Amino acid sequence: MEKIKGRNQTPIAEFIILGFGNGPELQPLVFLLFLLIYIATVAGNSLTIVLVIADHHLHTPMYYFLGHLSFLEVCYTSAFLPPLLASLLSRDRTISAKVCVGQLVIYGGLSTTETVMLSAMSYDRYLAICRPLRYAALMNGQLCCQIAGGCWISSFLLCAIANSFFWQLTFCGSKEIDHFFCDYSSMIKLSCDDTSTVEMVTAVVAVIGVFVPFLLTLTSYIFIIAAILRIPSATGRQKAFSTCSSHLIVLVIFYVTVITVFMVPAANTPKVLHKIFSVFYIVLTPLLNPVIYCLRNKEVKGALRSVVLQLAASRNHWS
Repeated sequence: MEKIKGRNQTPIAEFIILGFGNGPELQPLVFLLFLLIYIATVAGNSLTIVLVIADHHLHTPMYYFLGHLSFLEVCYTSAFLPPLLASLLSRDRTISAKVCVGQLVIYGGLSTTETVMLSAMSYDRYLAICRPLRYAALMNGQLCCQIAGGCWISSFLLCAIANSFFWQLTFCGSKEIDHFFCDYSSMIKLSCDDTSTVEMVTAVVAVIGVFVPFLLTLTSYIFIIAAILRIPSATGRQKAFSTCSSHLIVLVIFYVTVITVFMVPAANTPKVLHKIFSVFYIVLTPLLNPVIYCLRNKEVKGALRSVVLQLAASRNHWS
């Protein structure tokens, strides 16, 4: 209970999100930058979802999971950027404690779902490359639905365990959160309760929800790379690698940003730099995912070309 000493014990009903500073000359530029990123992210991921649904060539397990990942990215970005844009526009940086904890709940659930979904996509690529003859039988439509549903349900149930403890906390002392969203590490410092139980439960949940999927993903790609290296012809190796290259790039970007955000000690890192790392993790990763899949994937580019031609043909028909 040492945390309570020296603190104003009046419970806090709202917080102040400090964001990226008070410079009035920078606010319009920051607002415009994040608005463009938000529009591009929602448009890019929504386009991916439409292509996966509309083109029958993309009705495969790989693109089924990609559609779920794109939907997740739209939800993920929409949970953080609209409130940030609203605060930049109105310059009102206050947020109620309940809304702040709610944002943290969404953050935990969606980020865990993303790690588990990427792990499921790695398992799909493992079966496609290492078990090609049994792939269609093993990765059927029913199993895909079960895996995708399991990713969503298990992730939010897992985070609900930690969140049930977090909801019981009261906050006192400073109202300021030196971040652009309700960050877990910032909020836990503002609690006037004993947070040792919450921190222990959160650490266990993080290991199960992040570290275990990471190990499964790493194991899948060890087998994938080993299988590719055993292919005798260079053309065969290139073809096999091309089926998982886009997903591998997304994995590298995702885990590099995650490790940077969570492994770099916040105490020894300037606040501005820590916020920039978080921007890469929360904002830029969802923006880059559809770009990577569209630029590096022939099937997606073919589906996009087909949809554009169909739209052009229907427009000429009605004109």
